[in-house]
Amino acid sequence: MWFHLPSYGQGYSLEGDGRYPHRAHYETYKGRMEGHAMKILVLNGSPKRDKSDTMHITRAFLDGMKEAAPQDIHIIHTIDPHIDYCTGCFSCMRNGGTCIHNDDMKAILEEILDSDLLIWSFPLYCYGMPAPLKALLDRTLPLSSMAMQKVGDRYEHVGQADFSHLKYLMICGCGFPNSRHNFEPAEAQFKLCFPGGHTIITVPESPMFNAPEAAVVTVPRL
Repeated sequence: MWFHLPSYGQGYSLEGDGRYPHRAHYETYKGRMEGHAMKILVLNGSPKRDKSDTMHITRAFLDGMKEAAPQDIHIIHTIDPHIDYCTGCFSCMRNGGTCIHNDDMKAILEEILDSDLLIWSFPLYCYGMPAPLKALLDRTLPLSSMAMQKVGDRYEHVGQADFSHLKYLMICGCGFPNSRHNFEPAEAQFKLCFPGGHTIITVPESPMFNAPEAAVVTVPRL
């Protein structure tokens, strides 16, 4: 569904289901929230940390989650941890999941496995995710083994850890006025990496949500 909203000087467009970021998808996880605090890990891929336009939208989503039930939320700004690049040596896939790098990624992997919901929050960089977040994604390789299995019409690696309980959410913003021909590469990668239990929220013209002069238009929709 497309809808068009008046804003300062120009039209604002958002592609979605007619609801807004913090209300749009938290119902998806409502069943998991009843009776206990859901553990939510947010991976903020923006080098701007809390000043990120996309992170502003993500916080609105988290506020919507809190309306349903108390949540245990931890945010990692991926620009901060020491995360070496994956070298593609595949040692971790052969030795039970131990990476050759001794850095912060080991603790992050443990926190990922201990979470109920993993939120990937990032602005669109060259039609994909920023480098710090991509480095983290590459380093999740220890969760997989060299063994492969056929699922439907595709092959995927067999996991070395149990992450079947995990749900995945991608929140991605960009400065372009429309979603089409912009978010498709990032969406395709996310769907292939997390084929089950994922939700995707894409927000064009996301800087408007973080602009004080646009608050009269954007705040009611957050």
